Amino acid sequence: MQIINETDMWNCVTLDEVMHAIEDAYEIHRTGKYLMPDRFIAGRDKNLMLYMPCFLDSVIGTKMLAEFPDNPGKGLPYLNGLMILNDSQTGLPRAIMNGSTLTAMRTGAVGGVAIRYLAAEDCNSVGLVGCGVQGLHQLIYACAVRPITDIYLFDSFVKDLSPFISRLSEKLNKPAISIHTCSSSRELAENSQILISATQASDPVYPDDAELLRGKCIIAIGSWRPERRELPDAVWKLTKYAYTELSYACEETGDLLIPLKNGILKTEQIRYMEDLIRDTKEGRPHEQNETRCFKSVGMGIFDARVAQLICENAEKKGIGQNIAW
Repeated sequence: MQIINETDMWNCVTLDEVMHAIEDAYEIHRTGKYLMPDRFIAGRDKNLMLYMPCFLDSVIGTKMLAEFPDNPGKGLPYLNGLMILNDSQTGLPRAIMNGSTLTAMRTGAVGGVAIRYLAAEDCNSVGLVGCGVQGLHQLIYACAVRPITDIYLFDSFVKDLSPFISRLSEKLNKPAISIHTCSSSRELAENSQILISATQASDPVYPDDAELLRGKCIIAIGSWRPERRELPDAVWKLTKYAYTELSYACEETGDLLIPLKNGILKTEQIRYMEDLIRDTKEGRPHEQNETRCFKSVGMGIFDARVAQLICENAEKKGIGQNIAW
């Protein structure tokens, strides 16, 4: 069995390989060749443990995450956990890896794939609301799929973004990209063609202003619980479709649930990324408005498929620590 830490995980793969694995995961979901039980959440006070198993034909993946809101104040990550990979035929463990790193890696790739299929190819500016671990990885993948020259940042809670900018600059290693801080999400939206939100917000992070959001490619990654939302109603008045991963998203996230209940978003507007990818590849691109939106809630197939890629590449490259079981 392999033990694969954060550094080894990144050394195993390229960004393009991870995005290809995400597209493959969408195809697995479309064909139904999986078993993905509902995410189980156990909580005590405001601290949560999340358990996400997924059976593929090739592997079994189980991600366990701890969501502890007070951790950042202790100098610890908000999310942490493990990913366990088992052989699908014998159940024997194949690998254990960093679950929070896997989450950031695959969620960034999910955003990157959405930008690849929804954003105009010449988009060169991106704005991020929520400058945490997830946001960092969203920007890394955004810059991998579009010719980004300018990044705009805003965070309601973090006033000093210099540590984030330093880490982002190191990860990107693209000195030509200019990074700007904004005093508000309005300023950010005014300057950005692609808008990414990666927050735990309960209320929309952008002004409810249709003209401000018109023509944007909007990627909403955070606020996955029913009472939370990142997007204002104006988004759904501008878009033809709301893209997401699976029908359960309409119950799990307030970004879809609340506007559906209020009649602002119609059920027939809900579309799935797997269909957009397949149809685009087959030469049948979807008719779109100039404003486009993807709301992610995630699914275990992403974790299992990307973990499989990491495990297989680690075996080929001799990366990681092998232990007897």
